[in-house]
Amino acid sequence: MSTPPRGPVSMTRPIPRPGQPPRLLQSAGFRFALLFVGIFSVAAAFLVAVLWWATAGALDRQTIAAIRTDASALVERYRDAGAQGLIDAIEERLALDAEAETIYLLVNTQGVRLAGNLTAWPAAIAEEGVWFRTRILHDGATAEARIHRRDLPGLRLLVGRDESERVQLRLLLTEGVAWSLGAVLLFAVMGAAVIRRALQNRMRPVVATAQGIAAGDFSQRVPISPHGLEYGDEFDRLGATMNAMLDRIAALMAGMRGVADAIAHDLRTPIARARGKLEGSLATAATEEELRAAVEEGIADLDNITRIFQALLRIAEAEAGARRAAFAPIDLCEVLRDAAEFYEVMAEAREQTLETGMPERLPLLGDRDLLLQAVANLLDNAIKFTPAGGVVRLTARQDEQGIEIAVSDSGPGLSPEDRARAMDRFFRADASRNLPGSGLGLALVRAVAQLHAGEVMLGDAMPGASPPGLKVSLLLPGAGREGPGE
Repeated sequence: MSTPPRGPVSMTRPIPRPGQPPRLLQSAGFRFALLFVGIFSVAAAFLVAVLWWATAGALDRQTIAAIRTDASALVERYRDAGAQGLIDAIEERLALDAEAETIYLLVNTQGVRLAGNLTAWPAAIAEEGVWFRTRILHDGATAEARIHRRDLPGLRLLVGRDESERVQLRLLLTEGVAWSLGAVLLFAVMGAAVIRRALQNRMRPVVATAQGIAAGDFSQRVPISPHGLEYGDEFDRLGATMNAMLDRIAALMAGMRGVADAIAHDLRTPIARARGKLEGSLATAATEEELRAAVEEGIADLDNITRIFQALLRIAEAEAGARRAAFAPIDLCEVLRDAAEFYEVMAEAREQTLETGMPERLPLLGDRDLLLQAVANLLDNAIKFTPAGGVVRLTARQDEQGIEIAVSDSGPGLSPEDRARAMDRFFRADASRNLPGSGLGLALVRAVAQLHAGEVMLGDAMPGASPPGLKVSLLLPGAGREGPGE
């Protein structure tokens, strides 16, 4: 069986599957265009309906009102003056009708015509019913008429209006509405096509960037319009969000590459040292005590390597957000007091003073264990680099911006060049090469701060003094402020 050729798969022309709808219907731009056509058409139909009701409908209502008023007046005349008075009223109205639009017919029960301009009772006028629309012979011509029938004692009365002109007007109006709806539909389709093309043009840079990233070019970014970040339409905000996401992914990948390189270089030495000690003890140990001491030193080196891997795992969990599910309301002051109580003994053993200053409560939504580990790392570094007789301070405060946890010492501090790299994994300043540690303490603090939507700031504890000491500030949002994922 032949092997299919391998190569990049095109992302612009997906292969249709059986039963899959046409590609045009799969387009979001086309569906938005259809939605636009539907909304536009419904709005146009509503407008036409309103116009029809206000024109043709108004004419119909006006005609009906005029016929009903005329018929009621004739009935009142019959009640006042009898049949002869009704006949005279009809004749008067016909004499005053210069446009010959009114229709009257008064007959008795035998069907004999008594008055009016109709020669005979129309066959379409049934025995039952009040309102009729029919064709009649009026003034020697066939006409469309609206008729109202009223039955009186011994008499039957028809009152109506000739609607021939109104029918013609209604036909013209209907034709105009039909042409208007056709034009509206045409403009709606054209507008839908313009909207679809505009959506495609705005989405094309996003698609091109995604395809470039998928092809392995991680330098691709979505272009933003010159005023996009200032005024921020939806597409520019989407592009800015994607760019921030890509920057974060690139930073994480660079961090992973840095971790791999650091592990290859920084862990090779303690592993080789542990192995060399064990091999040397096997070759040179003269007594069981010497062999045991060598094995204990090797175990200590391996324990240190294990701690490094555990620190790397905690950093990875924090940067990936895997610990966000453990967030819970906590009192940060309790965490700080626990850390201070533990490291106060270590500071006293090194003839140092650990001072604290914090309010009664600092409510926060976060991971207690990670925050405790971060503060512990800061205190451990401060005590490690502070000389005997020095002072280490742990303070906390809250303002409108959030919560600040600060650990300062009276040690040598860090140069500006070292501060820029201090939170990189496995970075160690020249002054700390001879001290125990792995260079992961501040990296973990930064990862914990980012997990809690905060940041870490480095500065001089005593500006202008010599040595200036080091102040590390952990800035966190307070309770109720939005963090990542909220």
